[in-house]
Amino acid sequence: MIRILSGASFRAVCTAQLKQLKGIRSRELHSNYDVAVVGAGIVGLATARELILRHPSLSFILLEKEKELAVHQSGHNSGVIHSGIYYTPGSLKARLCVRGATLAYEYCEKKGLPYKRCGKLIVAVEQEEIPRLKALYERGLKNNVRDLSIVDAKGIREREPYCRGIMALDSPYTGIVDWRMVALSYGKDFEEAGGTVKTEYEVNDISTVKESPAGSTEGMKYPIAIRDTKGNEVRCRYVLTCGGLYSDRLSQISGCSPVPRIVPFRGDYLVLKPEKRYLVKGNIYPVPDPRFPFLGVHFTPRMDGNIWLGPNAVLAFKREGYNLFDFNVRDCADALSFRGLQKLVLKNMTYGIGEMYRGVFIGAQVKLLQKYIPEIALSDVLRGPSGVRAQALDRDGNLVDDFVFDGGVGDVGSRVLHVRNAPSPAATSSLSIGEMIADEVETRFSL
Repeated sequence: MIRILSGASFRAVCTAQLKQLKGIRSRELHSNYDVAVVGAGIVGLATARELILRHPSLSFILLEKEKELAVHQSGHNSGVIHSGIYYTPGSLKARLCVRGATLAYEYCEKKGLPYKRCGKLIVAVEQEEIPRLKALYERGLKNNVRDLSIVDAKGIREREPYCRGIMALDSPYTGIVDWRMVALSYGKDFEEAGGTVKTEYEVNDISTVKESPAGSTEGMKYPIAIRDTKGNEVRCRYVLTCGGLYSDRLSQISGCSPVPRIVPFRGDYLVLKPEKRYLVKGNIYPVPDPRFPFLGVHFTPRMDGNIWLGPNAVLAFKREGYNLFDFNVRDCADALSFRGLQKLVLKNMTYGIGEMYRGVFIGAQVKLLQKYIPEIALSDVLRGPSGVRAQALDRDGNLVDDFVFDGGVGDVGSRVLHVRNAPSPAATSSLSIGEMIADEVETRFSL
């Protein structure tokens, strides 16, 4: 049930994982492959792994623009293994999350990766939240979430001695893990199965070619050329892109619609000082606002022993802008000129201003935290890390809450599949998402 390491041991496992990947990656790169996967976040890695395990006779390459794998959303998330409570019963997200959590625990056990099944309380602190909490319980039961129960104020204190609430939903199957470590393990599996990983390969063109590469005797067996910003070229039969924060731009390369648009939202965490970590045992969440179910103050234990508090959610002015003053002209212009974002901001102006205020003045964030754990004081917290969420929006300002697959136009469209949106909780669901995308690839490309 629990596999956990000390902080020093945990860091040693992460370092060893990176060294193993670098060692495997030393094999020589050639130019022709059956399938190329663009994007080595946790979704791209899980899918590449699933595809090569299903089709070991085919050649695969994974292309990643960074020096390392899984360094953005996959390496900047809360680290929670979600149980599948929140999602509409029968929906794809619900099915993928419930199956994904089971597969994640099984995978960590099999690979010896540290995790902790520390549970989660979703806590109601106001009477008006109780109907929503009970509805959430019914939703979780319909989704076949394991071991759910409703507890009263006494039950809350038994599980979280310093937490105050009038009722809570207890989800003991919820856990924590370092998702980047898991993603790196997927990458190791992929390479050990014969796949090739090429880092520092920033794709800026995907197109069909009219002739065989120089020196090739295989004719037009590999009609798709993938070029990077340095002028390098890889040829393949089929392409799958899992671009995360850049998924919309990658899809537009092959003529797809610019919508849904990816708009980056930064989430800033606070960290509880070490001497106050005793205040939190497991995950503590608020009853979600139905308009923004992914927002609200969370208490999240981490595998390294830290306790993260938050996050807020504010517009980031750079797609990989983890710091308050990070700015990119193109990213900012793309976001602010998009009619969908303008409509979202107008509909939620008050809420957005509140999120920005709490991001600047952490005392306001602490006030929200005190509704759940009154003993927390401003002096007990420090500013912590940030993450950037790739939020897909449509033209009407609606959050796109499901997967979007796209191909493109012309000859390239029959050989390219873009994953335009892999909505939260993509890390928890990564193995089940990998199965689903692999099914889609096999259907479209007749592998």
